[in-house]
Amino acid sequence: MDLTQQIDAYCERMDFAFWGEPINAVTNLAFIIAAYVVQRRYARHGLPFVWPLIILLYAIGIGSFLFHTLATRWAAIADTTPIAFFILTYLLAVNLHFMRWPVWVAYVSTLGFFPFAAGVIVILRDVPFFATSSFYWTVPILLVLYAPFVWRSNARTAKGMLAGAALLSASITLRSLDDTLCQMVPVGTHFWWHILNGVMLGYMIHVYARHLLGNTAQQG
Repeated sequence: MDLTQQIDAYCERMDFAFWGEPINAVTNLAFIIAAYVVQRRYARHGLPFVWPLIILLYAIGIGSFLFHTLATRWAAIADTTPIAFFILTYLLAVNLHFMRWPVWVAYVSTLGFFPFAAGVIVILRDVPFFATSSFYWTVPILLVLYAPFVWRSNARTAKGMLAGAALLSASITLRSLDDTLCQMVPVGTHFWWHILNGVMLGYMIHVYARHLLGNTAQQG
């Protein structure tokens, strides 16, 4: 595989110049801003997983910026890798602190994401519209599946998970429509994926941190 090979994947790209996707590139600030906001609000509390999630959110913004400017295969890897690690880290945090499973169960369940994601991709890969973003649909599906179980102990957190699932579903929908609407919207719709995802990921860190702080307050 040639990691320097350039990729024209989105409607907005005009050529392979650095600013070939200016709106897609600039809107990655949504991830950076979201990371900064949750850092300012929650980093001082020393909550488990909060700093790793914040760092990964910064990395998502940086990686996506590299992909939408350089448009190479290695930049695509820099784009998708922190997203995958964010999903796995957040899932582990949910298993440990929302579900309150024993450590070994939490880790094994987190590894279960791989066969789960593979199954979802196989099911959706031949379904019109959903095939474009088949991997990303695994996340709102998981949030919806987990929410009823979390509701039993913390309805507020469960509602936050469902709100995150709804926001992410809207974001994935706009990502998937980028090519379809290209003739009508010359800049495409992918930039909304950045904006809504930045909000959603920052919000999900907020939901997690609020859950931990609420439990601490109750115990105190």
